[in-house]
Amino acid sequence: MVMKDYEFWFVVGSQFLYGPEVLNTVASRAAEIVEKMNGTGILPCRMTYKITAKTPEEISYIVKDANYQDSCAGIIVWMHTFSPSKMWINGLKELQKPYCHFATQYNREIPNDTIDMAFMNLNQAAHGDREHGFIGARLRMKRKVIAGYWQDDGVQERLGAWMRAAIGAAFSKTLKVMRFGDNMRNVAVTEGDKVEVQTKLGWQVNTWPVGTLADYIDNVTEAETEELMAVYVKKYDISTDNLHSVRYQAKEEIAIKKLLDSEGCKAFTNTFEDLYGMEQLPGLASQRLMEQGYGYGGEGDWKAAAMTAVIKAMAEGKTGGTTFMEDYTYDLTKGKEYSLGAHMLEVCPSVAAERPRIEVHPLGIGGKAAPARLVFEGKAGKGIVVSLIDMGGRLRLICQDIECVKPIYEMPKLPVARVMWQAMPDLLTGAEAWIIAGGAHHTVLTYDITAEQMRDWARMMDIEFVHISRDTAIEALEHELFLDDLAWKLK
Repeated sequence: MVMKDYEFWFVVGSQFLYGPEVLNTVASRAAEIVEKMNGTGILPCRMTYKITAKTPEEISYIVKDANYQDSCAGIIVWMHTFSPSKMWINGLKELQKPYCHFATQYNREIPNDTIDMAFMNLNQAAHGDREHGFIGARLRMKRKVIAGYWQDDGVQERLGAWMRAAIGAAFSKTLKVMRFGDNMRNVAVTEGDKVEVQTKLGWQVNTWPVGTLADYIDNVTEAETEELMAVYVKKYDISTDNLHSVRYQAKEEIAIKKLLDSEGCKAFTNTFEDLYGMEQLPGLASQRLMEQGYGYGGEGDWKAAAMTAVIKAMAEGKTGGTTFMEDYTYDLTKGKEYSLGAHMLEVCPSVAAERPRIEVHPLGIGGKAAPARLVFEGKAGKGIVVSLIDMGGRLRLICQDIECVKPIYEMPKLPVARVMWQAMPDLLTGAEAWIIAGGAHHTVLTYDITAEQMRDWARMMDIEFVHISRDTAIEALEHELFLDDLAWKLK
């Protein structure tokens, strides 16, 4: 499913105390709010007004229905009037979808000249939302609370951002990852408990023989290859005479995509240590597949591959870009410290500042022919890098705010795509914080998704979240990690 296939159910809370006239008004206002918010173009998915819930039975029914409907990506609730929160207990305990408490009200201002008790009885959002907030806290619910006037763009943007996190949760629950070979030998951080990951996040992570991929590559036709070569010529500058290498990458792209699609997989991994039956490590092929929305992880890093796919799904329709990334080296010039991120081949061209070039260069590892790859500089702008790690018994999602810059060096002999950035709060503190938290060398870099959205996603998936920001201090972070460790061991 893609974003347009999902909807969010808008459920309003009330009770029979107010009588049919008030309840009819509440329902008509709820429908109006949904219609107008859908019409602004700010929300990435449509809202659907479902019910003004007045009894425990109605609440339980709508929750069970939402759990069953794949197209429902989450529930948004609003207490227009006072809805006694004990009515919600049974329903909320059954809820399996992301949940947002939208604390708003129909009117923006208090009508000074006309406000009376009839108005007060009808407009009780300030009253009702606090009652509902209590039961969410009492039940220790994983929820998002957004307060603000429903017609304000900023409020709708926050709601839309939460929707994208919920889409990431729905996508995650159905994600399949195809591994060609195992992860790189003796590497620790790319390991992980696949059973725990499927239990928590829904990811199905399995291995396919590299020889099967080699057979698919051999069966790609010349017509298919030439058709894709024409796409390359249109989209990129061909800066090599070694067209055989480029054609072979086209065959790899076609073959990997066929295999992924045949098994319903949206992410994949490979490793230069296992290229049985293949001429080249997929470089251009992997970059191109990421550009089409597939997740990728180098050296068998299936967690990075899956996270790339999840964040790309969350960012559908946005144009900043998201890519598999790796911290390579630093510039430690005092007062001008930067990280240089790259990979030996596989950086998604969605983050390119200008039209990429196809080049062919020896890889130096893997013992195979020189692979074609896209070479470019990443764009400037605010972003985040994200790493999912297995802490043994629980998963930790680490997110760091960054400011990407135009590379300060030309690096004419570095034949890879690269991005330079300033890590928050600064390179040295940020590096210390990342290492203390256990962050991997592989990350997902995105210009499209924010730390708040990743926090929302982590809350929905019930995993630990660590945010390294402009305000991070090492002592405070160590204290936070210590308390998190205690809290998660008690869960």
